[in-house]
Amino acid sequence: MQQNQTRIRPETPDSSIFKDPAAGGRRIAVLVPCYNEEVAIQQVVAGFKAALPNATVYVYDNNSKDRTSEVAREAGAVVGNETRQGKGHVVRRMFADIDADLYLLVDGDATYDAPSAQAMIFKLMTENLDMVVATRVDQDTAAYRRGHRSGNFIFTTFVANIFGRSFTDILSGYRAFSRRFVKSFPALSTGFEIETELTIHALELGMPVGEIETPYFARPEGSASKLNTWRDGLRISWTIQRLYRTERPLAFFGMISAGLALLSLLIALPVITTYIETGTVPRLPTAVLATGMMLASFLALASGLVLDTVTRGRREMKRLAYLSHRSPQTMERRSGS
Repeated sequence: MQQNQTRIRPETPDSSIFKDPAAGGRRIAVLVPCYNEEVAIQQVVAGFKAALPNATVYVYDNNSKDRTSEVAREAGAVVGNETRQGKGHVVRRMFADIDADLYLLVDGDATYDAPSAQAMIFKLMTENLDMVVATRVDQDTAAYRRGHRSGNFIFTTFVANIFGRSFTDILSGYRAFSRRFVKSFPALSTGFEIETELTIHALELGMPVGEIETPYFARPEGSASKLNTWRDGLRISWTIQRLYRTERPLAFFGMISAGLALLSLLIALPVITTYIETGTVPRLPTAVLATGMMLASFLALASGLVLDTVTRGRREMKRLAYLSHRSPQTMERRSGS
């Protein structure tokens, strides 16, 4: 196991960039949304404080029924609270409350590799990216269950087909962000589907993004996963469908229009044939149904055309909001020139 872990861990950059602000360091915020993670949170906070000595680790507790907040505070984290239940609510609150130049989002279950944070931040800074996703490579058969792996592959393929170039692991909870990503992200999701929304937001606005492979470990003994394969899978599927409807309305309503038109023609064909042969319309209800379905088809197409114009305008506003936040790397190059 140790050989595999060493093989896939990203090459660690010069650590001076993370220890000396004068050497190019930035305000780095490590964001850890938590719910009942008393067993793992001390290890998470200690790991990221060691990997990024100048970073501030923020732990936001989401109505935990154990000592998550106390343990995190004792470990040296800045502790906050979000009373609305769901990871999406916590991430939205953290993105709004916390001010930094670079952000690192990670789960509080000690399954992600803290030393990989240096490579993620380094890649984000040197390549002037807006998001770096940690692609999980499991180090234990219990770390990445077969159902979760299959679901992740299906969702990743689906998002790639709809929204274009995607990532290897769109459901990864370990990501690095630029300030302009965080402050322009609308954060509409409420639960674990937040990772899907983060991915689609980046793809929709054509942001520069990247990914690196990182080790993925099993939870510490005594720690229980909050994920439910079927419930959360359905929520993620609904999120993708909702985002497809809002971001690709012409394609979405165009498919509905085409389906209604095809059914209308199939229903109307016998009526038309009878009319040509006899000059009568004996099945009037069928003819009315076919006509109604064809009218609904035209309405669906018209709705898609109108909503496509609205979506284009909304996307332009989101792009302008994104561009209004300059990245530290861009400002540094301008001042240097």
